[in-house]
Amino acid sequence: MSIKSLPAALRPREKLLAQGPAALADAELLALLLRTGIQGKGVLDLAAELLDRFKGFGGLLHCQAADFKPVKGLGPAKRAELAAVLEMARRALAQQLERGPVFESPATVKDFVSLQLGGLGHEVFAVLFLDAQHRLIELRKLFSGTLTQTSVYPREVVRHAMGLNAAAVILAHNHPSGLAEPSRADEFLTQSLKSALALVDVRVLDHLVVGQGQVVSFAERGLL
Repeated sequence: MSIKSLPAALRPREKLLAQGPAALADAELLALLLRTGIQGKGVLDLAAELLDRFKGFGGLLHCQAADFKPVKGLGPAKRAELAAVLEMARRALAQQLERGPVFESPATVKDFVSLQLGGLGHEVFAVLFLDAQHRLIELRKLFSGTLTQTSVYPREVVRHAMGLNAAAVILAHNHPSGLAEPSRADEFLTQSLKSALALVDVRVLDHLVVGQGQVVSFAERGLL
């Protein structure tokens, strides 16, 4: 069914303006962004297909523009718009972390690293560098590897911390398998980095492991 064939009150745009965005189903929200479907497939059907293919908004937001290229009906303009929405979400979260201490909004930190690292097909190790007030200076993706391991060099982390005049860091990496449970190797790496950074008076506040729809905190587990 096309949007034009729906009663005015049930069309996503009119429904949003009358009842607010929370009243819309996931496919209706995405349809507003896509605007048009393709021949033989209305925009609501296209939106539902995308949500199913990428496992909901969580998976969709972790996609890169190139991930949408095989989808019939998503031309360059729509791929660019979807990628722009993701980047806006990243920047909005980063701005929150730049304004106040990260420990005031642990959920925002988890959402931020999840948007940065979740859904990647290879392992990436990143560091959130923080100032003396524990506000975000910058997130840097320092190392990447295979599906199962990443070579992380403590001296490089120390070098970046000193270059940014960081007072503290939060470590983060993803598990492409989707399981966020920390490994013994993750625990060993955390302690190695903690020791190396302590030599230059930089604290490790946490180590976050990003899986599919879950972020595990070393600090919350008492592993630091």
